[in-house]
Amino acid sequence: MYSKIMILRFPKEVVHKPLVCNLVRDYDLTFNILNAEIFPQKEGILVLEICGVRKNFRQGVKFLEENGVQVQSAEQEMKRSKHRCVHCGACTAVCPTGALSVRRPEMFVEFDQKKCSVCELCITACPTRAMRIRPKSQVFFE
Repeated sequence: MYSKIMILRFPKEVVHKPLVCNLVRDYDLTFNILNAEIFPQKEGILVLEICGVRKNFRQGVKFLEENGVQVQSAEQEMKRSKHRCVHCGACTAVCPTGALSVRRPEMFVEFDQKKCSVCELCITACPTRAMRIRPKSQVFFE
């Protein structure tokens, strides 16, 4: 099984077309939406983790490009919004690598990017949704 995170940019001419659903139907690929932004009458940006057989993956990407979608590979990383974090520590309870920890006695949540395995457990644990996954090459939801 092959898996890769991709950034898809939909120009205004194709933003209304249901192209991504064809990845499942015609190319037997599955996808997980990691991030999405749609600008009315402009463009749409979709960050997907696409999984499937490598040959189908290549054909699916080719299909998207032939239909006007700009496709770019992306590496991913976790980011914490300092504005949203209330330092409750809920994320530290689920972090398997110790990337998230509580500095005592201040009770301040610290995030060590180098220790993070991008398991995404902190995303669902965080009540304020301060933790986000994003491509390393792009800035989203800052």
